[in-house]
Amino acid sequence: MTGKSTGVRAAKTTANRAKMLAAARELFTTRGYTPTTMKAIADEAGMAVQTLYFTFATKRAILSELLDVEIAGDTEPVATIDRPWFAAAVAAAPAEQIRLQVAAAATIYARVSPLLEVIRSAATTDPELAELWQTNITQRHLVQLHLAEALAAKTPLRAGITGARAADVALAVLAPETYGLLVHQRGWTGAEWESWATDALTLQLLPPGLSRGNTMATRGPKDAR
Repeated sequence: MTGKSTGVRAAKTTANRAKMLAAARELFTTRGYTPTTMKAIADEAGMAVQTLYFTFATKRAILSELLDVEIAGDTEPVATIDRPWFAAAVAAAPAEQIRLQVAAAATIYARVSPLLEVIRSAATTDPELAELWQTNITQRHLVQLHLAEALAAKTPLRAGITGARAADVALAVLAPETYGLLVHQRGWTGAEWESWATDALTLQLLPPGLSRGNTMATRGPKDAR
């Protein structure tokens, strides 16, 4: 009985935490970070504000955990470089590695790009969010560096491209700002962005013998005739 009760309580705690995060996401992405108060999040979640404070302590803590969950797609404490998609990309042939890492980025941004834009916008005036935004950039660069090193171990890169430069190129091409510009502002589909980004990285990083034949011109929907 005690074990069962403990399990029920744990499940309820997990469900309540998920409700709070969902409420925060809704308010952050519709109202913005600064105008959203802890009380507003608690009201949206149907919780007492004291419960929200007990669970997360601060609004920044909510945003930080929410970002981690949105990027991962789950609540498991597994780092990006330990995720199955990362292992599959590292094990793949060069052109396929690029395709897989771009596909992963497209899947992640479909979930998290609105939240990342909230953080990027608020970072201009909020020092804590500026730190969170910089941490996100650092983490994204580290992932791209691991992937670039894996790519360079399998094939010579395009002339003049080192592993470090390859990571920088991937960081720029796969930046959330680029995704937001093309998908949210210019009306591209996620698949069109994915195709473009794959072509761009393939041409930029692989030597001509490997990149030729693996790319095709990609146009946004408003350019198609």
